[in-house]
Amino acid sequence: MKRFFLAFLIGFICVKAEAQSWPSKPLRYIVPYPPGAFNDTLARTLAAELPRTLGQPVVVENRPGGNTLIGTEAAAKSPADGYTLFGAALPFSVVQSLYKTSFDVTKDFAPIVLAGITPNLLVANPSMPFDNVKDLIAYAKANPGKLTFGSSGSGAASHLSAELFKSLAGVDMLHVPYKGTGQAVTDLLAGQIDLMFAPAQTVMQHVQAGRLKALAVTSARRSATMPELPAAAEALPGYEAIGWFGLLAPAATPRAVVAKISADANRVLADPEVKQKTVALGAETSGNTPEQFAKFIRDDQAKWSGIMRAKGIAPE
Repeated sequence: MKRFFLAFLIGFICVKAEAQSWPSKPLRYIVPYPPGAFNDTLARTLAAELPRTLGQPVVVENRPGGNTLIGTEAAAKSPADGYTLFGAALPFSVVQSLYKTSFDVTKDFAPIVLAGITPNLLVANPSMPFDNVKDLIAYAKANPGKLTFGSSGSGAASHLSAELFKSLAGVDMLHVPYKGTGQAVTDLLAGQIDLMFAPAQTVMQHVQAGRLKALAVTSARRSATMPELPAAAEALPGYEAIGWFGLLAPAATPRAVVAKISADANRVLADPEVKQKTVALGAETSGNTPEQFAKFIRDDQAKWSGIMRAKGIAPE
């Protein structure tokens, strides 16, 4: 018993000493998206601000590909020494429902902070005979299976957003999957499909030019980025389908390190200038505790995995 206690005490002292000396070198920040994407831009904002309190550079490393699998796997297999950060987003919570992975999103990562959220836009071709969610639902019920919606692929956020809408509204619409958002938007503009749940950054220019009409944002409440648009939940209670971006680390990263990074990141996200920059990107900064973010991920995983099971969704 004494030996066990002595070993525990020595281990505790070593961990505490390591946390106190951390960080002693630059941190690596893995982002599973290409440079220029929204998630990359927010990651670089955090990477530029965190060194002010950490005292060490934070270097962004883009590892895109495989629907985020490449970067996610690299982060999961990195040493849990406090020198690897990971920028996850919505596919993170459903990727295990789509693919066989070498990692577990709830066991192999330590959530740090939910950094930002962004709603999709429910947009329609201008020829459609409805201008709001209430009338869309009425039209869809009167014309089951007639409306078509595009997505960037089976199981993508744009697809799942629509399937959740269909379930809550009790309507039947035909899914048309594409190999990317750009192709879907092109066909939406041409009238080949009727509507889409699309990233705001991708379609807002078309809405402003009158080439598409925006019916609602997909967040639970109106967005600070587009306050003039109603939330879909105003006509369809309980509906919410947001994109999100968060900061994580490998699972065994010392808790003191996770707490330190979380506190520093929350201060950055609360900065008015950072908030303003994020709104300009079509998103909103968030911020919470590691425990709150862990619950957010579990709830997000349960929500979308349930939709996928119910609809029999699998990648094409």
